[in-house]
Amino acid sequence: MKLAVCSGVLGRLNLEQACAYLESKGVPAMEVGSGGYSGKAYCDPEVLLGDEEKLQAFVDTFKRHHIEIAALSVHGNPVHPNPAKAKAYHDDFINAVYLAEKLGVERLVGFSGCPGGSAQDATPNWVTCAWPTDFRNTLDYQWNEVLIPYWAKTAAFAKDHGVTKIALEMHPGFCVYNPETLLKLRAAAGDAIGANLDPSHLFWQGIDPVMAVRELGDAIYFFHAKDTKLDAANIARNGVLDVKKYQNINERSWTFRTVGYGHSMLEWNNIISELRMNGYDDVLCIEHEDGLMSGNEGLSKAISFLQQVQITETPGAMYWTQ
Repeated sequence: MKLAVCSGVLGRLNLEQACAYLESKGVPAMEVGSGGYSGKAYCDPEVLLGDEEKLQAFVDTFKRHHIEIAALSVHGNPVHPNPAKAKAYHDDFINAVYLAEKLGVERLVGFSGCPGGSAQDATPNWVTCAWPTDFRNTLDYQWNEVLIPYWAKTAAFAKDHGVTKIALEMHPGFCVYNPETLLKLRAAAGDAIGANLDPSHLFWQGIDPVMAVRELGDAIYFFHAKDTKLDAANIARNGVLDVKKYQNINERSWTFRTVGYGHSMLEWNNIISELRMNGYDDVLCIEHEDGLMSGNEGLSKAISFLQQVQITETPGAMYWTQ
């Protein structure tokens, strides 16, 4: 296993400085924002694809500091009911595929997206219950008329261009938000679809990340290292569904934290060990969204924490069983 960092938290630095910073911290990889919600601060695929000099300078910067591009990040909502917004997110994804092909990067990270509740809607509609039956009808429309057709076609296109792993982040608000919905889309759209497993989005839903790893198995294509602190008192009052602003930390049922500030090292050890047992021996990518720490402090603490819990060596023979 090896550490990486989502490029968003490095935004205060230019690309040269960001790569130098990671090199100095012993972090060998970066997930590079390339469109959608992830932004294009370091990487605008449309620009790089149209300018060989800029593309070569981009590549050389990573090489100079021995930093691997672990994935291109294109989080967005390509099935948004507003056609203009859907097209913008889709175009970002397609451009990222073309750039990944040119770079030899086989993995993109993003969201499944969420359509409207019907063809007449203008805004996304995330369904959270089965009754009244309107909601079941909405799910049928979203999955069978929009989501599956979109991703079956888009995943096949990506695979044709060398992107064999589309790591969808299981995130409430989008159709894929837990292992069950991820595996449902994968079964319908093909094995280019897999999971970006981010425990922070599972913790607050009441999902045990260890069980999620076991359930997903070889469908795990990427891993975001981010934690969540659950506020037992606020959950007891209001439950886990919480739409208050992230800034209102004292009032919220849960809040994102740097790894180790929501759950113990033992719990993170268990997650990392489960990943290894289920065949994932790849990137642990730090994402910083901790409202109580600066990006610099949160990232530094996360690197130190994960350097203790990651498993980096191949296990030797079990000499004690001979």
